Amino acid sequence: MNFDRKQLTNEQLLDLYKKLIKPRLIEEKMLILIRQGKVSKWFSGIGQEAISVGLTAVLDKDEYILPMHRNLGVFTGRNIPLYRLFSQWQGKADGFTKGRDRSFHFGTQEYNIIGMISHLGPQLGVADGIALANKLKKNGKITAVFTGEGATSEGDFHEALNVASVWELPVLFVVENNGYGLSTPTNEQYRCENIADKGVGYGMESHIIDGNNILEVYNKLSDLVASMRENPRPVLLEFKTFRMRGHEEASGTKYVPQELMDMWAVKDPVTNFKEYLTAEGVLTEEYDKELRASIKKEIDTDYKKASAAPAIEADLNEELNDVYKPYTFEEVNPKGDEDNVRMIDALSQGLKQSMERHDNLVIMGQDIAEYGGAFKMTDGFVAAYGKERVRNTPICESAIVSAGMGLSINGYKAVIEMQFGDFVSTGFNPIVNYLAKVHYRWQENADVVVRMPCGAGVQAGPFHSQTNEAWFTKTPGLKVVYPAFPYDAKGLMATAINDPNPVMFFEHKALYRSMYQDVPKDYYTLPFGKAALLREGDDVTVISFGAGVHWALEALDKNPTIKADVLDLRTLQPLDTEAIFTSVRKTGKVIILQEDSLFGGVASDISAMIMEECFEQLDAPVKRVGSLESAIPFTKALEDQYLPKQRFETTLQELIAY
Repeated sequence: MNFDRKQLTNEQLLDLYKKLIKPRLIEEKMLILIRQGKVSKWFSGIGQEAISVGLTAVLDKDEYILPMHRNLGVFTGRNIPLYRLFSQWQGKADGFTKGRDRSFHFGTQEYNIIGMISHLGPQLGVADGIALANKLKKNGKITAVFTGEGATSEGDFHEALNVASVWELPVLFVVENNGYGLSTPTNEQYRCENIADKGVGYGMESHIIDGNNILEVYNKLSDLVASMRENPRPVLLEFKTFRMRGHEEASGTKYVPQELMDMWAVKDPVTNFKEYLTAEGVLTEEYDKELRASIKKEIDTDYKKASAAPAIEADLNEELNDVYKPYTFEEVNPKGDEDNVRMIDALSQGLKQSMERHDNLVIMGQDIAEYGGAFKMTDGFVAAYGKERVRNTPICESAIVSAGMGLSINGYKAVIEMQFGDFVSTGFNPIVNYLAKVHYRWQENADVVVRMPCGAGVQAGPFHSQTNEAWFTKTPGLKVVYPAFPYDAKGLMATAINDPNPVMFFEHKALYRSMYQDVPKDYYTLPFGKAALLREGDDVTVISFGAGVHWALEALDKNPTIKADVLDLRTLQPLDTEAIFTSVRKTGKVIILQEDSLFGGVASDISAMIMEECFEQLDAPVKRVGSLESAIPFTKALEDQYLPKQRFETTLQELIAY
């Protein structure tokens, strides 16, 4: 192995050596603890330490790094106290996740480290969002994100590289090519010669670096980072290295040919650098022993401290309260003149006024800039707020949702438009596995609103007509908003953007231009979790949301003898259960109308809650009405049959007659 110290002083060389052996010595301790049964799982980075150590040494402490589970050198390089790392690995209170997640599945704003999730790919898009925030701040900062050669097959990898290239984001994409994704060798993962070659397709600079040579890593990255600060751009780095242990300790390495293990053992980054420093007269055997003894003492002391800490005791209130970041609703009452406007106009006003109120708000989506979006919701926004804050995106929902998370991490708010709510399926993973869980896991919030143009009734067929709110009401950590009127839509949009938690905001397309209402011109907010009682009556409680509210009102207008409480839920998470139970206890009968197909929908859960809480006050079975158990058809006759509008009126009449 050829080392070139260039202009590095002896002190710098010894500092790199110290940073290199510290994670190695910690890992050796962890392997002993595993054999003793004191640690349940460990993902070893032995043989790959030079990459984490060299990169972390090059970056400023306030520059974000997004590591994976073999990047212990990032955490030690940022000088996280070892007892906190041991506490994290043991699920103790001094860790970073309150015992809710393991190993390196955590982040910490204190050390500007954003941890991984097991789905791997989304963190690449998160790095894009962090880098975008840095670019908007014009602070010259770099973001570095790690991944393995296996994850380069994921769609998120390609989406994130494409977005970074198109937007010229200062991101270092660090691929540790260690030969195997668990047991699958690289020749079964991709056919190009080098992963770095993939950068060509994205117009991105790329480099191949010897990941076992600490000086090559450090020197090349030093030059690259300096260049990127002068000329912000993404760079793809492929580090050739090898994993000397199993994917995790239990999996072993029997699938690896022995000659390959022997070849890479000779290239050990720690042993080779030690021999080089000794030959250069920089490191003596005596100092090496003292250094190792000092680090081992720190490891043993901090391990004992973590082990002596009491086990976490379950606290039900704390568990539930940490699902969302605490937020105190900011009530702004409507005032001044009103305009009779359409739903789409009210939503557009809410977005505009929020853009004026929050100068850190960024809107992203396909065709939302000059074109104004598929429904012209953001028409004129670019002229008013500029292309930096109103951003056209490539067709890559997953990376853009992840980028919204990155913006939030770095101090921004994000509104993401799904061109159609149906298309959220390609961004589903980061919503339900990142945005929804991030505050519960390590107290980071996701200040992201995902706009969902949804619903049938406009003959758009199976891929542009779904109302898929139940996908998200099932997922703890998300808030779900679904207005039926322009007034509510504007006020709830303002609140959604103010709220620091992730919000899925459903907007029914059939209401965009058909529903008018008097709406205040000025900015105002409306609270989540408060249903609107639109009509009052003693015969029956009608519960609905979105377009279903209007279908229910129409049916009641056709049946004037039926006196009903009509509840427009407005938000589905949080849900106004108090309003529901109060009305049902008064009327004794209830019918729930949803546009989604019936099985597994919101109506089912509301029905179950009513049966549990109001059973003794019921005078009839709870009725649910929804769409057919099929995809949404295109032709009007088929779509009319699919939707529950006509079936609702019949079921309502049957319930009244029960």
